[in-house]
Amino acid sequence: MRVLITGSNGLLGQKLVRQLTKNDIDFLATSQGENRNTNCPANRYETLDICDSIQIEKILDTYRPTHIIHTAAITNVDFCELNPEACDQVNHKAVRLLFEAGIKRKVHFQLLSTDFVFDGQKGDYKENDTVNPLSLYAASKVNAEQVLMSSNYKNWSIVRTIIVYGTAENLSRSNLIYWAKEALESGKPLSIVDDQFRAPTWADDLAWGCIRICSLDKVGVYHLSGPKTFSIYEIVMKVGAFFGLDVSPVKRSTSDGIQQPAKRPPRTGFDLSKSTRELGYAPQTLEETFSKL
Repeated sequence: MRVLITGSNGLLGQKLVRQLTKNDIDFLATSQGENRNTNCPANRYETLDICDSIQIEKILDTYRPTHIIHTAAITNVDFCELNPEACDQVNHKAVRLLFEAGIKRKVHFQLLSTDFVFDGQKGDYKENDTVNPLSLYAASKVNAEQVLMSSNYKNWSIVRTIIVYGTAENLSRSNLIYWAKEALESGKPLSIVDDQFRAPTWADDLAWGCIRICSLDKVGVYHLSGPKTFSIYEIVMKVGAFFGLDVSPVKRSTSDGIQQPAKRPPRTGFDLSKSTRELGYAPQTLEETFSKL
């Protein structure tokens, strides 16, 4: 197995690099710009603009991967809402470029997607539940999924996940758990929504699941997330309780009470029975991971 990773400077990308290295699996890490992960050897890294078809073709011909794990994306939901062209270019059109280049070389293509493809009216979503995106970010991910699903080429997998968190180097964005810890440590007043429900995902668990799908040559859609769903307010309170931080500045809010350009689904969370059964996926709880932060 020879794995090409896109978005290797990101949180999931760095976890993939770590686990592939640990398991002595051949890989090439790619991101736009320089390598920001000191645990990724220089000879295992190449700069890649996923919107440039010439760069894509060249890197695939040079490295000749058997699998592509495509993590690169614009994940800032509000940025996407305000910048629709950039969102569509990176999250949708670039997927088509990578996927079609992979098809020509008979590569397994794995796309990272999101719980936001659902409208949040039900929760506990299964892989075959009907998607209904509420934001431009979510729509871009649905469009990317459709690139794979509508193709006659079937050597692909889609991994949907929820609020990924963990530790990594030189990240361009924070994640919910770290943000909550730093915000509580600051002692400043916080207004946290209690009507949005998510199942936070430990990045190490997600990376394991992505690699597992590739190593087993599984195809289709898989849901990989944390094992339990909480409101954002509950998550922040759990962070405070574990680290012994003062939570008195935290006030409950509703989604209508905060100004966000993009609409969020009220309740997601995944039914993990397929991933448990077919992959042996056994994600850790929030409390089990807090001590590793």
